[in-house]
Amino acid sequence: MSFGLYYHIPYCFSRCRYCDFYAAGGQRGVPDAYIDALLRELHRHPLPGAPDTVYFGGGTPSLLTPAQARRLIQAAAPRPGAEITLEANPETVDEEQLRGFREAGVNRLSLGVQSASDAQLRTLGRPHNAAQARAAFAAARQAGFANISGDIMLALPHYTRAEFDQTLALIQEGGAQHISAYLLKIEPGSAFGRRPPEGLPDPDQAADFYLYAVEQLARAGYQQYEISSFARPGFEGQHNRIYWDCGDYLGLGPAAHSCMGNQRFYYPPDTAAFIAGSDPVPDGVCGAEDYLILQLRLADGLDLAEYRRRGGAEFTAHQQAFLEHCARAGYLTLTPDHIALTPLGMIVQNSILEELI
Repeated sequence: MSFGLYYHIPYCFSRCRYCDFYAAGGQRGVPDAYIDALLRELHRHPLPGAPDTVYFGGGTPSLLTPAQARRLIQAAAPRPGAEITLEANPETVDEEQLRGFREAGVNRLSLGVQSASDAQLRTLGRPHNAAQARAAFAAARQAGFANISGDIMLALPHYTRAEFDQTLALIQEGGAQHISAYLLKIEPGSAFGRRPPEGLPDPDQAADFYLYAVEQLARAGYQQYEISSFARPGFEGQHNRIYWDCGDYLGLGPAAHSCMGNQRFYYPPDTAAFIAGSDPVPDGVCGAEDYLILQLRLADGLDLAEYRRRGGAEFTAHQQAFLEHCARAGYLTLTPDHIALTPLGMIVQNSILEELI
């Protein structure tokens, strides 16, 4: 079983209006005291082996210096060929910095584009524009990155298919081998949650945008392998796959979650407390229901024999009838050994899960 290591970098230039992740705006870098705290916690936990993946998430991990990233990668001692991903905002990177990250060991870059519309980016509170996104892709290629991902947000205020097409073109022409495409969700703790923007699509319109995105991404050569993840063959993200397969992962940083030996825990969402040495908080176990929920995110779906091996209960007659109804309606494919949601089913995944759990 693969093992993944996650470093949370809770610093940003500014808070995006849709974001409820734990992060602090108004930052221009990452203090060395925070790097020291991450390393302290890394050495605190017994690891099951060399990490197969290392992921820098945030926040804005591209506020790290290459030297800081090198310290964290070297301390992790990932296996040869490990996938090492850094999330980056376009306005924070240039070719020299990206070369530094490549030399530090980063081999996969995830660029937060979201939209090719400058007006939309301003609405979202993103600090970059489309020209900076194009420049970031060019800089990444010049720096030697061959594994680049780009993010697209769907169903934004006053959204159109043309906006999606323009954003896909920007990312595709930028050389991305992987795309994350996901619907805008209004989170209660975000600025949008406190004051929703005008012009949001209704649920049916949002579903149509999602299905259009799946279709257009497939035509462009990006095959769906998870609800919001699309890739050219061989470029599927390996780190998140560990989460979806209920593998072992260690998350370090305030608000970072972990699951080691089926035991879940997390650090409190408090950067100062983390730097000072706060203890992680137990958060239960990863069981068969978690496996069902996470596997049904994947286009490959749920292997029922493995689900039962992990302690999953047999479906009741009512649940089986429900699944057969969903299959006839085009929401999933069903065999005696396997369940997989279709793109249409992925839109209503939560409703399907409510019937199965």
